[in-house]
Amino acid sequence: MTTCVDMWFDPKCPWAWIASRWLLEVERVRDVAVRFHVLSLSVLNEGREVAAWYREWLDAGWGPARVAKAVEQNFGPAEVRAIYTALGDRIHLAHRPLEDSLYADALIAAGLPVELAGAAESTDLDAALLAGNQAGLGPVGEDLGTPAIHVTMPDGSVNAFFGPVVTPTPRGEAAGRLWDGVLLVAGTEGFYELKRARVSSPRVA
Repeated sequence: MTTCVDMWFDPKCPWAWIASRWLLEVERVRDVAVRFHVLSLSVLNEGREVAAWYREWLDAGWGPARVAKAVEQNFGPAEVRAIYTALGDRIHLAHRPLEDSLYADALIAAGLPVELAGAAESTDLDAALLAGNQAGLGPVGEDLGTPAIHVTMPDGSVNAFFGPVVTPTPRGEAAGRLWDGVLLVAGTEGFYELKRARVSSPRVA
């Protein structure tokens, strides 16, 4: 039986990008189907006291999240996968600046209307972004962020968690083994946290 996996991502977050590429690897080696949803770290941290560098990072994150949300609102999850990959290729791999030309190029690459690039500077979908955050983080914890993953189990219950935070992207059967382990610990009643200090920056590829 295929396991349904829903992941909430911020297009600008490198850790979410790595986790998303991991899940796509998991699809190749395990019977899972992944759907992607937008989670905005800019919305999540609006009004919070954060370090100056992180505030600058968050301020730049509105545009790509709004564009991805515009796709989600107009076309649904299948096209969210396409725009996320197109945005991520340009943001995380090509390291292009976040501007209208990036959004337009990503939309064209995903086969979507280029006019949706205009959402980057509009507040019209900010309420929908907040609702998406609440849907993704409600079962996980509002003080967390992305990647947020919900796994629908065979009995219909939902196993939701933040993470994994991993670098670089596990590939092939290594991705499957990590998936098996994540499901094991996340499915253990009363299990909440397993953590160690990060000693490397995200390595995207």
